[in-house]
Amino acid sequence: MRNALMISGILFIMLNLCGQKAESRVMSPSDTAHYYMKHSYDVQNYKLDIDLYSCYATPYPKSFAAKEVITFKVDSALNSIRLNAVSTSLQIDSVRLSAVSFSHSNDTLTVNLNRTYLPGELVSIRICYRHNNVSDNAFYTGSGYAFFDFPPEGARKCFPCWDKPSDKATWDLTAKVPLNVRLGSNGRLADSTVTADTIRYHWISRDPLSTYLMTLTSKVNFLINITYWHKLSNPGDSIPARFYYKSPENPGLIESILTPMTNFYSEKFGEYPFEKIGFATLSSIFPWGGMENQTMINLQPNGWQEGLISHEFSHQWFGDLITCGTWADVWLNESFGTYCESLWLEYTTGYTAYKDHLNGQGNYYISHNPGFALYTPDWALHTPPSGFLYNTAVIYDKGACVLHQLRYVIGDSLFFAVLHDYATDTNLVFGNAVTEDFISKVNAVCGQDYSWFFDEWIYHPNHPVYQNFYGIEDLGNSTWKVVLSIEQTQTNTSFFQMPLQIQVNFNNGTDTLITVFNDVNPQLFDFVFHLQPTDVIFDPLRNILLKQAETLVGVKDASPGKGYILYQNDPNPFRKYTRIRYTVPVRSHVKISVIDSFGKQLTVPVDKVLAPGRYELQFSGEQYSPGIYYCKMEAGSFSDSKKMVITK
Repeated sequence: MRNALMISGILFIMLNLCGQKAESRVMSPSDTAHYYMKHSYDVQNYKLDIDLYSCYATPYPKSFAAKEVITFKVDSALNSIRLNAVSTSLQIDSVRLSAVSFSHSNDTLTVNLNRTYLPGELVSIRICYRHNNVSDNAFYTGSGYAFFDFPPEGARKCFPCWDKPSDKATWDLTAKVPLNVRLGSNGRLADSTVTADTIRYHWISRDPLSTYLMTLTSKVNFLINITYWHKLSNPGDSIPARFYYKSPENPGLIESILTPMTNFYSEKFGEYPFEKIGFATLSSIFPWGGMENQTMINLQPNGWQEGLISHEFSHQWFGDLITCGTWADVWLNESFGTYCESLWLEYTTGYTAYKDHLNGQGNYYISHNPGFALYTPDWALHTPPSGFLYNTAVIYDKGACVLHQLRYVIGDSLFFAVLHDYATDTNLVFGNAVTEDFISKVNAVCGQDYSWFFDEWIYHPNHPVYQNFYGIEDLGNSTWKVVLSIEQTQTNTSFFQMPLQIQVNFNNGTDTLITVFNDVNPQLFDFVFHLQPTDVIFDPLRNILLKQAETLVGVKDASPGKGYILYQNDPNPFRKYTRIRYTVPVRSHVKISVIDSFGKQLTVPVDKVLAPGRYELQFSGEQYSPGIYYCKMEAGSFSDSKKMVITK
């Protein structure tokens, strides 16, 4: 899905976090997600017969009558089931077949069955109901259009269902409309029957799909173009691609690139899995830029933009073929779709275009970060407002950048092997995945445990903030040493261990790229060269897109005060002991003293000449009264102090 305002570059984000705080990883995501996916029954098929005949003319009513047959498999013994059915939208008239009675209140339809059914049995119930003439942000009419739009849980406003992404079912839709209306839906068009001034479209999806991906889209005098994509595995077998649009729109560009795009995604992620490809542009009342309904993508008016299509079409693999198991795992849909926009750019235009696109997404995240993690455990149980669930900065842009950073960490070969193996995993395709499934795939393909990467980038919020210093020391004999201190100073999240690239430039115009692994904080590195360095550039290729960084550049000598660091003591406040850490960039005389709030020097734990390096001392406050004190560091012209608090 892409937000309509985001497509035009305008922010659509809930900045009021409703009291929500940044969360760390507080429970096992895999256990949590799979627990909330459990249910007492598993819907196998929704069969819907709906009369929309009166919805296409002024005053464009939103009311319709429908009959529905739900077939489900029993997972645990039961004699009743509960379905989601929004009370203000739906009026239930009767429930029959295996049902004996029902009640409808508080947006829940409770159906009492005619006996107790045992695990493994198939049960069908038939529901006759009406959709009220209300605006519910699920069924839309106007200007000759009528369409469904369900994310995240709007299907319950148009038909009774179990409206969670983890319960996939096949879909059988028959819709009665005026003769001049064209109507598309999921799956294949089984038949269309004309009677007098009406036509009944019958669509069947052979492949299971989540309720939020079910749709119908229709319009008076819809134009339609049909092309065909030939399978890579069997070029003699073709799949129809249906383009619904209105004049004066022209889907010609997308028609021309659909075959290479489908080929590209098929080569990267496994062959296109469904029986149809479909696109339809809707009216201005459509709330998104695009919505990736399975085999029937809905678009904003004139939404035939290559970037939008590359995003929505990639969802057929990441979001539709494999659907997030819970809403806590929604990044497996939207972050992947956003990243695929950049992948398509890389394929068509080159790596620079790919990287520029991701740089823009990283910048947007840094500027608009609301401060919560890509994975929020509570979302597995409580569906958040759309402004959180589809938050542009985090769920789309940060997640896409995380995928690039994973590519940087494990390398291209393993990264694309991960995407292909994940998207073709027979345990996941046509089903659901949770975040731990993807992490397990990464670990299996790479043969290493990368849980640390996901722990910091997925389960923790925010990003690293680097404060780096370096010095260049002439050792004589045409030898120079570069001393680099790397520190993360963020206080609103965890420490981010990552491989870091450092570029050292030399006075003869050459440079060298060095990779180090930053696994402690702060961390000191030194490098010796037989050319004279001129400066140091941190992460020159910006492979860590999600960061803020400042590096002291242009230090040509070892002047006092350049690169010295006194860190905040830890813990602080403290009762008995605390750590005092500091960095010395060049050989120098260093004095560390502890001063009380009246400026009186109490002790001097360090007063000597030190070689370049990172130092740490343990300070005992047991002999001092509770209160405010200061730790002061002096080295040449450098002087800095930190406030320390001793408690009872």
